[in-house]
Amino acid sequence: MKKLIIILLSLISCSAFANFDSVFYNRTLRIDYIHTGSNNTEVYSIDEVKTEPFWGGTHTQLIEGFMYGKYYFKVFDFQSGSLIYSRGYGSLFGEWQTTEEAKEIPRSFTESIIMPLPKDSAEIVFFSRNKKGVLEEKFNYIFNPNDYFISPERRLQFPSFDVFISGPPNEKVDIVILPEGYTKDEMGEFIADCQKFKEILFSFSPYKEHIDKFNIRGVLAPSPQSGTDIPADTIWKKTLLNTSFYTFDSERYCMTRDFKSVRDMAANAPYDQIYILVNSDKYGGGAIYNYYSLSVSGNLKAAKIFVHEFGHGFAGLADEYYTSDVSYSEFYPVDVEPWEPNITTLVDFDKKWKNLLDENTPIPTPDTGQYRQMLGVFEGGGYVAKGVYRPKHDCLMKSFDGDSYCEACYQAIEKMILFYTE
Repeated sequence: MKKLIIILLSLISCSAFANFDSVFYNRTLRIDYIHTGSNNTEVYSIDEVKTEPFWGGTHTQLIEGFMYGKYYFKVFDFQSGSLIYSRGYGSLFGEWQTTEEAKEIPRSFTESIIMPLPKDSAEIVFFSRNKKGVLEEKFNYIFNPNDYFISPERRLQFPSFDVFISGPPNEKVDIVILPEGYTKDEMGEFIADCQKFKEILFSFSPYKEHIDKFNIRGVLAPSPQSGTDIPADTIWKKTLLNTSFYTFDSERYCMTRDFKSVRDMAANAPYDQIYILVNSDKYGGGAIYNYYSLSVSGNLKAAKIFVHEFGHGFAGLADEYYTSDVSYSEFYPVDVEPWEPNITTLVDFDKKWKNLLDENTPIPTPDTGQYRQMLGVFEGGGYVAKGVYRPKHDCLMKSFDGDSYCEACYQAIEKMILFYTE
């Protein structure tokens, strides 16, 4: 029986590989678009369509079933109507929509999606999650492989280097590390910081148990000036990715709205996940699911910032803290189950970490000494003290007091690792 199962799994795997090769080239199709709107409106506008030389993604897990992210896209073969690829993701625009500013003025953000390059015509459908948590179709684009306006032209071409390689890109989680605010004279420092990133990542579970499922590469892209923007201190630096502290007027939130440049630099290597290392010792960072992760390299808390932010970008984990000042309002409506795997409003808790709980654990769980070391359902999370619940009293997604993810976060990360690599 065991032999039969192995043979069947082998046949399924071979079939998936054959299907990839018959439908896609092993390169990337990138669609850049402008996302414009306010707190309750949004418009998609195509910017440009490009091809890139590498495809770092899986050849087998082409349809993503997690349904994570504020946004989602599906790719259909134009002739047959068959679904051939799908992914969820988030964006800075989606976060901005929950700020007070979005109630007053509209803004535009550059965004993009990537997929393996289809060999034939395809319809790409964009979805956005409404305030009830339902994905609504917003825009569609017909890809024609013979369209001569699709450009292979590349900006920000730089050499890449291997930080840690365990196998072919299509079989691994591929992380590309981008330098921000490292000058030409500081490239050696960046290489050393990449090694430090690798050592830190694989010192935490569940990454260390799955070290053989990761590849990490860096891009040697020097900036004209060292550091990053700190607007409140009137510090402005000329850098390749245009990162800045005080994103949405939150001092520690260091991000970039120049996502096109991020994609351009990342295209120098095959990748699933983008991690930006900012040459600064100021506390800060940020990350958005399947968008990019970012952290500073020189802060005393850099190690835990690395791992916290990668939890957002890679596995879609939510922030579990609720006492810090943030720029968002009503980020998680309490009558809607959040899509993130590590918080709940109890609207649909069966889909979260309920399977991991002891049958005698009360729901909600009192935040008292008896339960503080146990997995439970503790009120407070997702930036609010009431109505949103987290899995444990403390976790790396809540604070840096501890040294580990909770069991619910561990489960979510491990599922994502296996999705990319099996």
